[in-house]
Parts: sequence; C-alpha cells; structure tokens
Amino acid sequence: MADPAITRIRPTPTTDKQVPSMNRPAEARPSTSPRHENTQNRTLTMQLMPEALARVHMQERLQEAERERLVRAVQLRRRAERASLRARRALASVVL
Repeated sequence: MADPAITRIRPTPTTDKQVPSMNRPAEARPSTSPRHENTQNRTLTMQLMPEALARVHMQERLQEAERERLVRAVQLRRRAERASLRARRALASVVL
C-alpha cells in the first residue's frame, strides 16, 4: 500500500505571482499574432533603413561617376579627332 505521507501531498495552487505572464495585460504579453510579427518586421526594417539608404546613395554616386566618365571620354575622343584633322591638314598642306 502507498505511503500515507505521499498521498497527502497536493500541489499548491498557482497564484498570479507565480505566473507573471497571466497577470500582464494582453498587449504586454508576447504573442505570435500577425500584429506582433508585423511590429518585429517594422522594427527590423527601421534598423536596416540607414544601411539601405547608404546603399542607394552609393549606387547613385557610382552611376553619376560613370556618367561623368562617359562624358569625359566623349570629350577626349572629340579632342583627339580634332587633333587628327589638324594633323591631316598640316600634312596635306606640306604635300601640296
């Protein structure tokens, strides 16, 4: 037969102090609701925003530098073409 001391042991009832999450209002409790996930995603997005802005800024600067490089290349090509034409004229005037 079972020991009488063991049969008398009963679990103590839980109180609000023992289970703090039950004592909190619903909005303070962590949840897996879509609203909570949306808040987490928004917070993560806000934390990553400076990095995203810096990336966009650098991309714009690279595109601007590329445009300036192409403009400069066109200017140098035109200058070389003019120098070539001058050299041809000078050579043609010497030959004639």
